[in-house]
Amino acid sequence: MKKIKENVEKLNNESKGFIKEFKTFIARGNVMDLAVGVIIGSAFSKIVTSFTTILTSLIGLVLGGINFAGLSFTVKDATINYGEFIQAIFDFLITAFCIFLLIKVINKIMRKEKKEEPKTPPKKADDVILLEEIRDLLKENNTKKK
Repeated sequence: MKKIKENVEKLNNESKGFIKEFKTFIARGNVMDLAVGVIIGSAFSKIVTSFTTILTSLIGLVLGGINFAGLSFTVKDATINYGEFIQAIFDFLITAFCIFLLIKVINKIMRKEKKEEPKTPPKKADDVILLEEIRDLLKENNTKKK
């Protein structure tokens, strides 16, 4: 009975440490940034999916009304839906292109912000300023003596 109590106590202490460690992990900034990224990515995905549907429909019209999702062929009793694969490729390419454009715009904005920052000369340390003043005074005294 004593052994069981010791094991229960040990498990209880370990679980408290685990829960504390989990709370610390969740409270980190990286996890919160990741959560925000997932939420924004989900919303962005809906936009891209809608755009892909429109674009695929337009491509289908240009190619004579072909519906990619419905493309398939049959081998004996099996139906191979290769149209869904083509649709997935279009989705991927359009998503990658949209992300490329988004990053390109963000980089352009970041470059503008860096250019607009006024460049201030680095502040000299107090001892450097003091040494420069001493140097200037010594130069001044040398010129007066001549």
